[in-house]
Parts: sequence; structure tokens; C-alpha cells
Amino acid sequence: MNNIFRPKLLSILREGYSRKQFGKDLVAGLIVGIVALPLTIAFAIASGVPPEKGLITGIIAGLVISLLGGSRVQIGGPTGAFIVIVYGIVQQYGVDGLIIATFIAGFMILIMGLARLGSVIQYIPHPLVVGFTSGIALIIFSSQVKDFLGLEMEAVPSDFIPKWAAFFRHLESVNLSAFVISLGTVLVTLQWHRVTTKIPGSLIAILLSTLAVYFFQLPVETIGTRFGAIPSTLPAPHIPSVDFETLKHLIQPAFTIALLGSIESLLSAVVSDGMIGGRHRSNTELIAQGLANIGSAVFGGIPATGAIARTATNVKNGGRTPVAGIVHALVLLLIMLVFAPLAVHIPLATLAGILVVVAYNMSEWRAFLSIARGPAGDVAVLLVTFFLTVLIDLTVAIEIGMVLAAFLFMRRMAKISRVEVLPDIVYPHDQYGELLEEPLQVPKGVEVYEINGPLFFGAAQNFKQAIQDIHRKSGFLIIRMRFVPIIDATGLHNLKELIRDFQVDKTQVVLSGVQPEVFKALKEGSIVEMLGEANVCSNIREALLRVEALRRD
Repeated sequence: MNNIFRPKLLSILREGYSRKQFGKDLVAGLIVGIVALPLTIAFAIASGVPPEKGLITGIIAGLVISLLGGSRVQIGGPTGAFIVIVYGIVQQYGVDGLIIATFIAGFMILIMGLARLGSVIQYIPHPLVVGFTSGIALIIFSSQVKDFLGLEMEAVPSDFIPKWAAFFRHLESVNLSAFVISLGTVLVTLQWHRVTTKIPGSLIAILLSTLAVYFFQLPVETIGTRFGAIPSTLPAPHIPSVDFETLKHLIQPAFTIALLGSIESLLSAVVSDGMIGGRHRSNTELIAQGLANIGSAVFGGIPATGAIARTATNVKNGGRTPVAGIVHALVLLLIMLVFAPLAVHIPLATLAGILVVVAYNMSEWRAFLSIARGPAGDVAVLLVTFFLTVLIDLTVAIEIGMVLAAFLFMRRMAKISRVEVLPDIVYPHDQYGELLEEPLQVPKGVEVYEINGPLFFGAAQNFKQAIQDIHRKSGFLIIRMRFVPIIDATGLHNLKELIRDFQVDKTQVVLSGVQPEVFKALKEGSIVEMLGEANVCSNIREALLRVEALRRD
């Protein structure tokens, strides 16, 4: 357990923590806390839950992730990636169902960390990640059109195409005040860095728009008019009860939350490693993320993960230890305790403008176009995942995207796995391809075949068919396996059947250049016993000598 769970905070405190670094972390945490304020509220509202749910998540999950995480600078909290999932769960099962799904997802992520799956999750194909991330960005943008334009319409359809059809039907009801506020928010958020990078543009946009709406009594919706007052205290810990039938239906969305949260948190940790020259502990990070989601659910929050934008803000402002993340969570708590009553005056058009910027930053359109110009298999994974995310469901998109990526990978591996017949002269090489000695003559009546590539179920049948097609009747057959890194159960089965067929034809089979891992698999699969260990040779010279010995017998 000690090797799996090693929080970075404890390691840093043992190494020594200076007052100078504390000053930098304090400033960075303060700035990140201010940056997180509008985002946590906006993500909550866009997800279909009251605004305080986002604040609770930023406080509880942000604190746990920084206290127990495996990254020096990771900032945790609600993110835009979860909006689609959370909104769907809330619509179908209510807020209580969301809390239960988040609670279950927390345990799933925790188990992933304890099972040392931190490094495995990093192998999710890049086209798949870009596909669903871009899809989520488009859905977030679509979800904000109503508030961005101030459209007068009741319930907005949840499906993508009916939603946009409804928007076009209500275009005549555009609220000019709301539209100007939204557009101004986008411009201030994107351009404020030209004035200063110390104060986020989103916060300036909130302050300016809120003052304008309050003093000029502009006819736009605010947090207060839609949701009422924001509580200024943390709720008591509580897990709602749920019937078994509902629980069964929540397992799938909980798994999606767990998978997406794990991917995003580890991607954020990898990005931050590159920024500070550090190295995160992936399994520790997953354990902390799992505990953070459990804690968030207990206090009525929503799913949380590592937030790339807030983590980058932390690094850029001097944060180098988890103390900055702890300060960020405490700043959010202070804001909730003191300033929550004032937040009711924030216009929803402002939050819509902030989320439009978030959607743009999430879209990864440059990466999308780059992959779209690449190999056909990657393009297929990208587009399938993207369109399924937008038109059907994120869970379905990830499942089908993973299956498609796996099939395409197997197809590629099967293509590079090939069998070729060698001429009468063979060349002994070492594992690096260097020629060891003079070429060797293959005696008459002896055939030498070489297998290149993994001998797994995707390529095993091709291997068997290729040898059967090119095999000429001969008394001895050498199968050179120096370039076979792995062999699975299907490969073992087909190889065993092939050897059995050759033995029926009175053809003696000798294996050459078997790698240690492959030899272990051959032994466990009874092929070594079937051939005789003397007929499994370490190199081609030994194999030819073995054939000579068999011919003399």
C-alpha cells in the first residue's frame, strides 16, 4: 500500500518546505481560487444543478485532491467535461441519483488506483480523447445558446438536433441586453490578459456585468431569479437513499464518470509535469480523485477531476506544491461563507459567455483537424466518437470508440505480422540486427520460415494459412521466431495444430530464436513438451545443427 499511495504533500513536507515557497503558493492559491469561483458556479448551472453544488465540489474535492494527490500542482474541482454526463443523469434520475452515481464513481476510481491502473489509463487512444472532448465542447456551447441570447423559451430539448431547431424557432425573442452582456463577457475573458494576468478576465466580466444589471436594472435573468438564494454554509454530510432498480441503472453512468475523471485528471497531471519538470504518481492521484468524488458526493457535490486550465493558472502564478491547491479550496470556502448572498445578482448571460470561452478552449480544433488529416483508422475513431458524443450519448461514444480503436489496432498488428520463406542461405543476427557470423547454408530437404510480428489472435489464422499455402513437402521445417515478441492463446492453439498436422505428414518441426517470454508461453501451452525441448533452439545455428542431428538419427 505504501508504494501505491504516496501523497506528494507528505513527501514535500519531509524534504523541507520553505517560507519563500509558502508565499508563492499562497499567492497562486488565492488567484486560482478567484479564477475557480465563476467556473464552479457556471459548471454547476450548466449541469442542471443549483450553483452552490459547484462551490461545494470545488471546496471539498479540491481540498482532498491537494491533500492526498500524487501531483505537486494539480487543482481539482468540477470541469466542463462532466457537464454532459451530469446533465443527463439529473434529467433522468434527479440530483439524488447524481449524488449516488458520483459516490459509486468515486469508489471505482479508488479501486483503479489501488489496482495500479494509473499507467494503463494513459494508453487511451488520442483520437478517442480528442473526439469526445470536441463533442463535449460542442454540446456545452449548444447548452448555453438560450442564456447567451436571452431567448424566451421554456424547456430546451435535450437532444442536439431538436435543441438547435428550437433555438431557430425562438430567434425572434432574442434579449438584446443579454446578448450584449454575453458578447462583452467573451471579449473581456479572452482579452483581459493584455491588461494583466494577475486577475482573471472572467472575474472582471462578472463584476462589470453584475454592477451594470444591478444599477441599470437591465431586464436579464440572474442566478437569484432562477435559483433563489445561494446557501452561505456547507451542508451536513448525507447520502440519499435509492432503490435497487435505480442503482442498477446508475452503474453505467457512474463508470463513465470514473473513466472520464481518471483520463482527465491524469492528462492534467501529465501537462503540469511538463510545465514544472516534475513527475506525478498516477496511482496515488487516482486514489485521491476517488476519495475526492466520494467526499464531494457525501456533501451533495458533483463529480470532480483535475482541472487543466486551473492547474496551468496555478503553475503560471508560482504554485509548486499542493499547498496552493489547499489555499484555493479555502478561498472558495471563504467566498461561500461571506459573499454567497451577493452571487445571486450575477447575470446568467455572463456565465453563458464564460462557458462559451470554456467550450472554445475545450474544442481542441487544431488537434481535431490534425488527426482528420491522418491515417484512415484514426480519422474513423475521431469522427465516430465525436458524432456519437454529440448525437447519441457520451457513454456510448466512449464504449464504441474504444472497441473500434481496439479492432483497428488489432488489424494493424495483424498486417505487420507476416510469414516468409527464407532462401537456401540464412544470416545469423543478434537481437539488434547486427550480423554475428558468416551466412549459413540450409541443407536440401529443409525449409526455413520466419515469423515477423506478434502471434496473437488477430494474426494467428493468417500465420497458419500462410505456412499451409507455401509449405512444400519436406522432412524438416524450421520456424524462426526471433521477431515474435508475444504469443497469445489463439496463437498457441494454431501453432499446436500446425505442428500436429506436420507430424502427421512425418515432417519434423524445429523452432528457432524463441524469446524468453514466448518460450514460457510455449511451455505452459504444452508445445515444448509436444516438440521436445531439444527442438526449441535459441538461434538459427543451433536449429540447423539440431536438424543435422535429427537427419543422422
